[in-house]
Amino acid sequence: MLRTSTLCIFLAILLLAGCKSEKPKPNVLFIMSDDHTSQAVGVYGGRLAELNPTPVLDKLANEGMIFDNAFCTNSICTPSRANIITGQYSNVNGVLDLEGAIGENQQYLPKEMKKLGYETAIIGKWHLHDEPAAFDYYCVLPVQGKYFDPVFRLRGDKAWPENTIKRKGHSTDNITDLTLDWLKNRDDSKPFFLMHHYKAPHDMFEFAPRYKDYLEDTFIPEPASLYDNQNNGSVGTKGLNDELINVIGSSVSHRNTIRNMGMHMDIDQDIEDTEYTKLAYQEYMKRYLRCVKGVDDNLKRLFDYMEESGLMDNTIIIYTGDQGFMLGEHDYIDKRWMYEESMRMPFIVRYPEMVKAGSRNNALVNNTDYGPTMIELAGGATPDFMQGKSFKSILETGVEPEDWRKGTYYRYWMHMAHRHANPAHFGIRTKDYKLIFFYGKYWVDTDDPNADWNKKSWGNDFTRHTPPAWELYDLKKDPKEMNNVYNDPAYVEVKAELKNQLKDLRSEIGDTDEQFQHIKKIVDEYWDK
Repeated sequence: MLRTSTLCIFLAILLLAGCKSEKPKPNVLFIMSDDHTSQAVGVYGGRLAELNPTPVLDKLANEGMIFDNAFCTNSICTPSRANIITGQYSNVNGVLDLEGAIGENQQYLPKEMKKLGYETAIIGKWHLHDEPAAFDYYCVLPVQGKYFDPVFRLRGDKAWPENTIKRKGHSTDNITDLTLDWLKNRDDSKPFFLMHHYKAPHDMFEFAPRYKDYLEDTFIPEPASLYDNQNNGSVGTKGLNDELINVIGSSVSHRNTIRNMGMHMDIDQDIEDTEYTKLAYQEYMKRYLRCVKGVDDNLKRLFDYMEESGLMDNTIIIYTGDQGFMLGEHDYIDKRWMYEESMRMPFIVRYPEMVKAGSRNNALVNNTDYGPTMIELAGGATPDFMQGKSFKSILETGVEPEDWRKGTYYRYWMHMAHRHANPAHFGIRTKDYKLIFFYGKYWVDTDDPNADWNKKSWGNDFTRHTPPAWELYDLKKDPKEMNNVYNDPAYVEVKAELKNQLKDLRSEIGDTDEQFQHIKKIVDEYWDK
């Protein structure tokens, strides 16, 4: 009897010890800034790194893994966010432009995290129109939101979107304050999944007044392509005989007569071209970097609290931007392009228990992968309806799997929209090459009723003819994309192989334009040209 009793006590002790040793799930903190491009993050080593724009973010990066080849699949705010929330490409989740919405039934990422026992929250910029109802808590800006004295929408007595609060001060400070409040008052019996999204540094770069002297007397390094774009582009981006060069792609310089940055920076329009460009660029960059400085300083506030409260090392911290941004490269501003600065995002992961400090990785990842990766890091499995792939194993080992993607897909749909006037295009980016097809001509002379899709919301002359054209860049020899080698005989085989890869990729993700026959007609006609 004594032996049986002793054995029972022993087994009970073992069971209790096993329960106590069961590791708590990690928290997941996903931080995203709007339009924070990799060339404005110090650890990415671009021309702005010497200005030390992001010391707090750089410290985080050096304590984790830096991804050098993280890309969006559609460089515009709403589609990019939809890609992350759904784990799907734009053609599948239905969000092709800024008018797209993600309803509660499609808010897959928070739904999956809740199934895994997480308390979920989103604070800051949402920009997916419908209520973020799948989150346990939300406090989000209306659409783009305001930089100063912002209004936030949150769950309450009134129906969405009427339940609001108004705050005083700058949005970056407010978003951090709201996140800190939530962290201090959350249900700490559960791990948390928190999406912390800044509005900054989105245009028009309204920085907090305390930064007005930051970089005031500093010369901001200029990209050479601001003044000489060499052989970048094609008739698809310039028009035949450069006839569209003054209307395509908003610029820093006088070049674009519809929208250039000097117009917004109060630069005298009568100043000579070179001087005008210099003045507009310097003012543009200082305002942009002052917004970045506000984000970096607020990250210190957030991380300091996490250290003090013991959250830092059991939290997977991810930092990214919703897309890249053109900071004068090729004399372009804004995003939308498939060019590197617009398509590439910073992507940094810190989690000391799994991720080796000071590591870098060049695997091709895109923002449809972010949701699957976070779900698997939380102990779940990627749902079949998500098209993205988890790169959890890359974080664990630093090794890219043999069957990992060899090329990533991109598509911008909003032909000649919003005074930025970028032609619609798609393409493939591998580690060594980039192939882009501009298919703008499809807006002209078509009877297809789908050709009128959403034109009213875009605000330009959508019927403007932009010639179809291909561009090919050898990224090994030409990382700044200054020489379109599409018509170079030396690249005939490369071009053919990339087209095969692009065709297969379009088929794999279901983006074959069967529902847009006016587009398919142009793609088919020009595929082999």
